[in-house]
Amino acid sequence: MGIEITPIAYIITDFPEKFGIPRQAGVVEELEGRIVFEKEYRNPDALRGIEGFSHLWLIWQFSEAVREGWSPTVRPPRLGGNTRMGVFATRSPFRPNSLGLSCVKLLGVELDAPDGPVIRVSGADMMSGTPIFDIKPYIPYADCRADALSGFAPDAGKKLNVTVPPELERCIPAKKRAALIGVLENDPRPRYQKSGERVYAMDFADMTVKFTGDEETVTVVDVKKK
Repeated sequence: MGIEITPIAYIITDFPEKFGIPRQAGVVEELEGRIVFEKEYRNPDALRGIEGFSHLWLIWQFSEAVREGWSPTVRPPRLGGNTRMGVFATRSPFRPNSLGLSCVKLLGVELDAPDGPVIRVSGADMMSGTPIFDIKPYIPYADCRADALSGFAPDAGKKLNVTVPPELERCIPAKKRAALIGVLENDPRPRYQKSGERVYAMDFADMTVKFTGDEETVTVVDVKKK
């Protein structure tokens, strides 16, 4: 017997496409997002008491990765895209039910917004328009395990140096600079593509940012308003 679930909300972020999105939530805390509820769930009473929590769990759908069927193994980018691991031993988007789980920081609730109540969060690793199925409070004593092991992903990986020429930095809105630098520091390129010659284009906020890089440094080479 099948079970149907429907989105309660969707999130608005600075990523209109998948490329550039951090590989895990919380890696770039400067990234902000707005969770907008579907009309049926726009009830302030449903958020009563939420301000008492600093972080939230979001259960969402990898809406751009839904496929017919599934594979028991996937190739994690962390391992160079060449080694296969069990799908349930990874956070790959290519899963039987295409569900994601992210812990984000609660910045506030906009009760009087035209489409409110709206939840403001930071650290999200989702594309704009991603459907959200549920929201739960993060509880440190229950959700944080000091003795947990991280398998083949023991850390967030090495951060790169980011170079932005002054003339291009002026093209980036001040309120978006830290978030963009944070995204580039964490190297949005596929892990198996480290050529210093290839130029990548990433849509971010209302800009298209082009950059190149090697194993140590990412350099922004162009910024255009969309």
